[in-house]
Amino acid sequence: MTRNVKISIKNLYKIFGPTPDVVLEYARQGMHKAEMLEQHNHVLGLRDINVDIHEGEITVIMGLSGSGKSTLIRHLNRLIDPTAGEVQVDGDDIMTYTEEQLRQLRRERMSMVFQKFALLPHKTVLENAGMAKDIRGYTTEDFEGEARKWLARVGLEGNEQQYPHQLSGGMQQRVGIARALVSDAQIMLMDEAFSALDPLIRSDMQDLLLELQEELKKTIVFITHDLDEALKLADHLVILKEGEVVQQGDPQDILLNPGDPYIVDFISDINRARVLRVRSMMTKPDPEETDYAGDISEKDNLEDVLRKSGGDMTLNFRVMRGDEQVGTLHMKDLARALVPTDASESRGKTAA
Repeated sequence: MTRNVKISIKNLYKIFGPTPDVVLEYARQGMHKAEMLEQHNHVLGLRDINVDIHEGEITVIMGLSGSGKSTLIRHLNRLIDPTAGEVQVDGDDIMTYTEEQLRQLRRERMSMVFQKFALLPHKTVLENAGMAKDIRGYTTEDFEGEARKWLARVGLEGNEQQYPHQLSGGMQQRVGIARALVSDAQIMLMDEAFSALDPLIRSDMQDLLLELQEELKKTIVFITHDLDEALKLADHLVILKEGEVVQQGDPQDILLNPGDPYIVDFISDINRARVLRVRSMMTKPDPEETDYAGDISEKDNLEDVLRKSGGDMTLNFRVMRGDEQVGTLHMKDLARALVPTDASESRGKTAA
């Protein structure tokens, strides 16, 4: 997987209020959200955000309500301008863009999938799917073939002439994804895209997104407040709290090595067997080791391995990437990884 930086967020601050430039210095000195509101009647939206979003990966930005995640994603296409800092796309500082350059960025290089679907009720599914091309001046005949192709890929073949009100919520969100794909944008911004869906439909949409990503390798920025969703989707995970990055990195590493009590509380109740992957547990291949119970993929979760082992913790498995052995999984290591992280003392006192 490529590691080219597609979007780089540097020293980004956002303060809401009548005189944000005046209050900015307090934020730079470390003042947090509650203090700023109490002492200066301004809201700290984001404080000193530094994140690199790599090409071809899914970067998930997660946090609770009010953490700043939706504010942050809206800086990436300049729906919101920062109080200070830079957002670079393909090495260009988009803060310097003219209105025409911004329109081109939003129409051609970035697509957005919204929580509330944002479909036009008076247009058919086909017309909604081709909306990005329509805005650029293409006719329905120009984009129809592409729209039909992506509607079929997201499971909506045969629904092209229906209207949004005739579709379920999950089907409407599939139209939103098809619309983003028809636009042929390199970058997809997804703001709580699956949050309004029922759990089973939501899981299906996550699986669909991962399936499409395996094929297309888009650069995706995905916003969520749900840790299970974040761990399932993310190549790179950024966790926000009150406008600040608490921890970021490989989601598997964050789960195994939480760097803050806030993260510890987040992950204390997680089903570790379902979200931890073999690649996080495996050791380097040992040429002298030949006693394997079978082969597993580095992408398998530990729940799959437990099922395959029948719960026998004495077994070892050969870990494969295609036809190549890339590691060994010892079931005793898997058992240690399943021991849950205790909640922080502060959470325990709150619960008491």
